[in-house]
Amino acid sequence: MQAPMLVLKNNSKRESGRKVQLSNIKAAKTISDIIRTCLGPKAMLKMLMDPMGGIVMTNDGNAILREIQVQHPAAKSMIEISRTQDEEVGDGTTSVIILAGELLKVAEPFLVENMHPTVIIAAYRQALEDAVDMMRNDVAKSVDINNREEMIKIIKSSLGTKFMKGWNDLACGIALDAVKCVNIDDKGGYREIDIKRYAKVEKVPGGSIEMSEILDGVMFNKDVTHTGMKRRIENPRIVMLDCNLEYKKGESQTNMEFMQETDFRKILQLEENYIKEICDDIIALKPDLVLTEKGVSDLAQHFLLKAGISAIRRLRKSDMNRVARAVGGQIVHRPEELKESDVGTECGLFEIKKFGDEYFTFLTKCKNPKACTILLRGASKDVLMEVERNLQDAMNVARNVMLDPFLVPGGGAVEAALAHRLNEKSKAIQGVGQWPYRALAEALKIIPKTLMQNCGVNTIRTMTTLTAKHATSGSTWGVDGETGNIVDMEEFGVWDTLQVKSQVLKTAIETAILLLRIDDIVSGVKKQSDIEAEKMAGKFQPAPQEPAEE
Repeated sequence: MQAPMLVLKNNSKRESGRKVQLSNIKAAKTISDIIRTCLGPKAMLKMLMDPMGGIVMTNDGNAILREIQVQHPAAKSMIEISRTQDEEVGDGTTSVIILAGELLKVAEPFLVENMHPTVIIAAYRQALEDAVDMMRNDVAKSVDINNREEMIKIIKSSLGTKFMKGWNDLACGIALDAVKCVNIDDKGGYREIDIKRYAKVEKVPGGSIEMSEILDGVMFNKDVTHTGMKRRIENPRIVMLDCNLEYKKGESQTNMEFMQETDFRKILQLEENYIKEICDDIIALKPDLVLTEKGVSDLAQHFLLKAGISAIRRLRKSDMNRVARAVGGQIVHRPEELKESDVGTECGLFEIKKFGDEYFTFLTKCKNPKACTILLRGASKDVLMEVERNLQDAMNVARNVMLDPFLVPGGGAVEAALAHRLNEKSKAIQGVGQWPYRALAEALKIIPKTLMQNCGVNTIRTMTTLTAKHATSGSTWGVDGETGNIVDMEEFGVWDTLQVKSQVLKTAIETAILLLRIDDIVSGVKKQSDIEAEKMAGKFQPAPQEPAEE
């Protein structure tokens, strides 16, 4: 009898075929079950402890999964899609996980009945194309982005499921104003809304959430370099530098030899003259405020103070870019090249305020700021972190609508409408592919179903009513997340952006397809760190080298 042949190392573990597919589905379902209670206005919060002992309290799908440590490769890819969704459109992170888990769950019976994964994948791909097409052409409606009331309604439906829903009007106003502020629309067709870089959220513990506001300018956590400098200037002229206002030191170690006592004085005089020249170049433009990314020496402070100029040093590069966008002017690299056009003159008020023990610089009342700062106040750091996450979602929703001004009905209405339409279309599909196609249509209903479960209503009865409504009375019927009743979203006023919903569908279905294509997992490859640890313990013996032939 032939002995078994070993190809893989002893410490490697291999799983293949049906077993792998079913274990991937189980892992995906486990991840989606963790997140399921976090959907809708009645969402529960999760409290997570990170390895450093910090606490995160949130119902944001991406924030929860970021903190969870998982081992299964399929679970890791599920967590990855939540991050992708967050980076791409900023909302729908919970929906995408729930939907991907359900799509894999409905594929399980077909795998058990020995249907080939490629048949299921082909049906899923076809359904994805049809669903995206139906959503844009049949279900979506366009929106006027200049209508403030409409825009606030849209942002409200995103914030209605979050911690900030008690301060809806305040948060929606802040998010919309911030996005409009950083919106750049050139005549040449170039459009940019960079929230991450130009809409900074500054969290200051203390006070109440109602004290949060959006500034028509920028603020940062800095104070003037000298106590004698002015802390409040109206209509300041601002010079922005990213060079040192101190004597240049050598790149490497520099040695100097002095033959006479007077030589040392000359060197000191040269240093002093160099700083005076720099300061004279700046003073010639008669600015009121000098901001620099680098240091300001005591001597430079003295010259600037004599000229009645306030100076702030060591600003972050990102803060400086925001200041330049808000007050006009240019960031200059060499003081001798300063021109009148480089001076920022669009700021109405420079002021330094104290919150707690910290000093904050405010540059506000700007004429046409293209960057802004959102000042958040709140009881504690944890509250502020959650408020910031909610605001980021709200700003992303506003940005998505401005870039692609189409809406679809919220509250699970769009999923129920697509489920009904795909079900009808599946009847025309020939062959075995129609069953996975129909299963995908059923899987879409998990979103309204989860909303109902989180409200605590009878899921089966309410779902039947919703399906009947979509079959007879149009595609805007959905679930009221507060009560679990079936309502017309057109009248109820809950809308989602088309961009978020189509991205949820694309990401969830693509992930389900990806996980269904896996039929082999090989694990147990040793890490370099493990080998080194064994070396240290004396367990790892390198192969003996043969003696060289003479």
